[in-house]
Amino acid sequence: MSSAETTIPPSEAASVRRSILVAATQAHAFAVFTAGFGSWWPLESHHIGLQPARSAVIEPRVGGRWFEQGIDGSECRWGRVLVWEPPARLVLCWQLSAEFRYDPELHTEIEIRFIAEAERSTRVELEHRGLEAYGEAAQRMRSAFDSENGWAGILQNYAAAAGGT
Repeated sequence: MSSAETTIPPSEAASVRRSILVAATQAHAFAVFTAGFGSWWPLESHHIGLQPARSAVIEPRVGGRWFEQGIDGSECRWGRVLVWEPPARLVLCWQLSAEFRYDPELHTEIEIRFIAEAERSTRVELEHRGLEAYGEAAQRMRSAFDSENGWAGILQNYAAAAGGT
């Protein structure tokens, strides 16, 4: 089964919605997204540390950190886990500014739902919401998140990793 991607029309200007079908069970799709996060996230281009990134981590619990690890052992926070409901749902607090620096005062949310459609087929729905928190940069950030270099391409990387096993 090949993965197919669609854009879900945003319910409001302050969110980005994407959906992708992956050739994997619901449990496997959730595990690759979370435990395997560092294996498919495009660390070469999507990292915030001064050093190249070695990995990215989502700690598996409510309140867990979401961060990158540099090749020098440094850590750069991206946010935290708000909801942990394996294998169906994950909500992350994205706390990166419009300059892609950690800002503990900034709160946008990324909700990811894993919906079993068949034995080895899972629809993964992602909504990045609360983008009004960026103020004057909200529309620019929405455009960035909704681009091929944003969630569209990132979810393609994820689908390839999730369906490849």
